[in-house]
Amino acid sequence: MVIQRWQTVWLLVAAVLMGVFCFVPMAMVATDLPDPNSVTFLYPIDMPVLFTLNALVGVLLLIAIFLYRNMRRQKMLTLVSMLLIVASIVAEAIVLFTWDGENGSKVKWMGSIFLLVGAFAFAWLAWRGISSDEKLLRAADRLR
Repeated sequence: MVIQRWQTVWLLVAAVLMGVFCFVPMAMVATDLPDPNSVTFLYPIDMPVLFTLNALVGVLLLIAIFLYRNMRRQKMLTLVSMLLIVASIVAEAIVLFTWDGENGSKVKWMGSIFLLVGAFAFAWLAWRGISSDEKLLRAADRLR
């Protein structure tokens, strides 16, 4: 019986994606007045609640890497992180869809949502890996 610890790699990739998301522009706001070519970028760090949520998810994913001795806790922390990633996706969508800019500003998505979707996918892969390792250990314990 060999336990593959690929979930450690998946958790690390998910944490890195969450860290990158915190500092990558979410959207571009183009205003018509006074200069039609003026552009402002929206970053998660400009929105304290969204930034805190994403930083918390990144830290939880990093903590989950080191909980390999307690698989139940690691699995639960990964599940909580996945739920918080979904909350972050919803929060970003709400911010960008309800953007009511002044002076005729228009919001254009920059594609950072794909970083969140990728982080969710890698967290899900880690959760699946932890579950399969739990099943392998239960089967080995029954054989003893």
